[in-house]
Amino acid sequence: MADRPAVSRQPSAVLAQAGALRWQTRVPVAVLAVNTATGLVVWVLLPVVTLTGALLAAQVTLCVLSATRPRRVSVRALVAMCLPAPPAFAAGGPTGLTAYLLTVVLTWTAGRWRGAQQARIRAETRRAVVEERTRIAREVHDVVAHTLSVMVIQASAAAVFTRQPEQARQALRAIETGARSALGELRLPLRVFRPDAEEDAAGEQREPGPWLARLEELAETVRATGVTVHLHNTGAIGTLPTAVDPAGTRDATRPADPCPQPPGEVPGGSLSEDCLHLNVTTPDGAASARPRPVIVWLHGGGFTTGAGSSYGAHRMATRGDVVVVTVNYRVGALGFLAHSGLPGSGTFGLADQQAALRRVRAEIGAFGGDAHNVTLAGESAGGSKIRRRTA
Repeated sequence: MADRPAVSRQPSAVLAQAGALRWQTRVPVAVLAVNTATGLVVWVLLPVVTLTGALLAAQVTLCVLSATRPRRVSVRALVAMCLPAPPAFAAGGPTGLTAYLLTVVLTWTAGRWRGAQQARIRAETRRAVVEERTRIAREVHDVVAHTLSVMVIQASAAAVFTRQPEQARQALRAIETGARSALGELRLPLRVFRPDAEEDAAGEQREPGPWLARLEELAETVRATGVTVHLHNTGAIGTLPTAVDPAGTRDATRPADPCPQPPGEVPGGSLSEDCLHLNVTTPDGAASARPRPVIVWLHGGGFTTGAGSSYGAHRMATRGDVVVVTVNYRVGALGFLAHSGLPGSGTFGLADQQAALRRVRAEIGAFGGDAHNVTLAGESAGGSKIRRRTA
């Protein structure tokens, strides 16, 4: 009869541990304290139970706490869970002490690993959302930009058919000016979808992009390290929409966006006629002892579509031990529409290619290429352009 009160307290302590586990994700610190206290009660009342077994619920809570709370909080919880080590040694000797401490440390480590994994998953999810929103914005931008590009050509050509009604001419010029301005302003939706304009779940604002307007600020941060920095501005930035702040850096780890063309033909896209880009690919490995031959590849696409990124330039460069340059040039109405009222029209795409060849000759040496050993190659419309150029 004397043992009955102790026996009656055992189920109560176990039920208290089980009930507290329900709240461990909300208030893990409080639940850890409750489960530790009740676990010690069970251990005292039931000597047959090891300390590790009696504090099993507390160890589960420690795992949850270390996964969901800051490191400083979880470390304090780990230290608190190590305080019963002397009783564990007294009851089980070195074996009992080792088993208890090892279980506590492994539980805490598992929680920290799980927390890091969840943080990584959340970051990847946020990045995937941002990338999807950017992709949608680009697709919308491609469709509208192509339509407006055709508007610009039509508005410019329509002025030729007017018979001296000056008012009509002014209206057409206004259409052309407005359409070109709209092409520039279409870049603004992309800024809305920029990853650095997003706030994460914790409310942290991402660092804005490296705009040219912040160049002096960047220089000041470098000067603070003791490095002397001088800024020299040469020339002026071209006319841009007022809300567009041009970036001073360009991502050179991926091919540049292609020129405006019907949506869905090639990935990516651009809304500006200023889309002449060269993608330079060099072989892997050490630099060659002498300059490598250069291949300039002109893409096909029936004069209306195409991009240099659609071809395996890396494989071509590696297998042939050459420097490969793919060219993005104006296509469709912007590159090859000829009209008597548009001086120079019909050859804008060829002019882009000519400008690309001049740049290759001037700069390819910086990429290990031989400016005096350049071969033109291409497919379909690209091959046709080479034939016309050499005829």
